[in-house]
Amino acid sequence: MENIALIESFSEFKDDKFIDRVTLMAILEEVFRNALKKKFGSDDNFDIIINPDKGDLEIWRNRIVVEDGEVEEPNEEISLTDARKIEPDFEVGEDVSEEVKLIDLGRRAILALRQNLIAKIHERDNTTIYKQFKDLEGEIYTAEVHHIRHRAVILVDDEGNEIVMPKDRQIPSDFFRKGDNVRGIIESVELKGNKPSIIMSRTSPKFLEQLFFQEIPEVFDGLITIKKAVRIPGEKAKVAVDSYDDRIDPVGACVGVKGSRIHGIVRELGNENIDVVNWTSNPQLLVTRALSPAKISSVKLDDEKMTAQVYLKPDEVSRAIGRGGHNIRLAGQLTGYEIDVFREGVEEDVELTEFSDEIDNWIIEEFKKIGLDTARSVLEQDSEDLAKRTDLEVETILEVVRILKEELED
Repeated sequence: MENIALIESFSEFKDDKFIDRVTLMAILEEVFRNALKKKFGSDDNFDIIINPDKGDLEIWRNRIVVEDGEVEEPNEEISLTDARKIEPDFEVGEDVSEEVKLIDLGRRAILALRQNLIAKIHERDNTTIYKQFKDLEGEIYTAEVHHIRHRAVILVDDEGNEIVMPKDRQIPSDFFRKGDNVRGIIESVELKGNKPSIIMSRTSPKFLEQLFFQEIPEVFDGLITIKKAVRIPGEKAKVAVDSYDDRIDPVGACVGVKGSRIHGIVRELGNENIDVVNWTSNPQLLVTRALSPAKISSVKLDDEKMTAQVYLKPDEVSRAIGRGGHNIRLAGQLTGYEIDVFREGVEEDVELTEFSDEIDNWIIEEFKKIGLDTARSVLEQDSEDLAKRTDLEVETILEVVRILKEELED
C-alpha cells in the first residue's frame, strides 16, 4: 500500500469522526513510531513528516557513517560503502538521512499498522465522548429513539452517539416509537472497556428538579431554591421549595395560576401528580406540610429515632395516607422521618401484628405498605378500594375485617 493511499484512507476516517488535524497527526506519529520500534528496535533516530490533509508521509532514518566492517548498531550506523551508494561523497563520521518506504516494513506490518491506527482513533474518539457526557451528568438531554428492546430503549443524538435508557429508568406510562424525541437526564457515564456507556433516566428525582429549572424562570434565576424532590415515577411527587426573597411566594410561582406553570412538567412526566410545599427548617411544620392535602391536628417527633407520630381526625386519615400509600411514603422521604398515623378520638385500637395468630404475616405486610397498621385503620376503609390498593382479594379482606370486628367487640 502506497503512503498516500494509507494516509488518505485515514483522512476520510478523520472527516467522519470530526477529529481535528493536530490530533490526527499525533495519533499517526504515535502509531508509526510503534511500528518502527518493532521493526528496528528503536525509533529515536527516525524523523516522521506527516501532512494528513495532502496525504503526504515521509519517514527518514538518520545514521552515522563508520568504516567498513565496524558497524555494531545497524539501526544507528551505516558502513562507508553503503553510505556512498546513497551519495558518493559521504565521509566517516557524517550523518546520513535515508528515506524509509512503508513497503520496507513488510505487508503484515502495514496491515497491523492500519488496524492500530483505526483502534487509536476509536479510542481517542470514545475518550472525547466520555468526557463530553461526563460533564453532562445531572443535565437534561434530548435524543431520538433508534430502536426499542425488551429491557431498554436505545437512543441516538444528533452526532450519532448511542444513549441507553433501561426499562427501570422509564416512567411506567412511557410509550415510545422509533423516531420519537425523548427528554431525560444523563444519569451516569462509564467507560466499559474503551466504549462509553451513557445511561439516561426519566425516573430520577434529578429529572424533576431539572424540569423545574427549565420551566420556572424564578428557579432558573436562583430566586427560588429546590430544597428536595422525591417521587414515585408516573404516580406522585413532592417538591420542597424556598425563597430568600419574602416578596416571592415560592409555591405560587412554581404552580402558577390554575397550575399553568407546572402543567408542562406534569405532562412531561406522564401526568405525575406533583405537590409543591414550602420548605421550613422547623421539622414539625415540615411534616405537617409534607402530608398535604391532609389537615394535621398535631405532631410528636422523636429526633433520635427520626419518627413522627401524626394525629388526625378519622376522615383525614385516607388523605394523609393517599392512594396506594404514596402520600405518606413521599412525605417520609421528603422530611426524613418515619411517619405513623393516629386517629383522634379513637381510644381503643389494636396493632395488626397482634392478630398474627389469625392473619398471615404477608397479609399484614400488604396493609402496612399502604400505611394501615392498626385494626381500626383497616375497618375504616372500603374493602373494594383496599383490593385495588393492595395485592389482596376482596374475599381475603372481608375475612380480615370479620376477624378484626370480632376481636374489637370482645
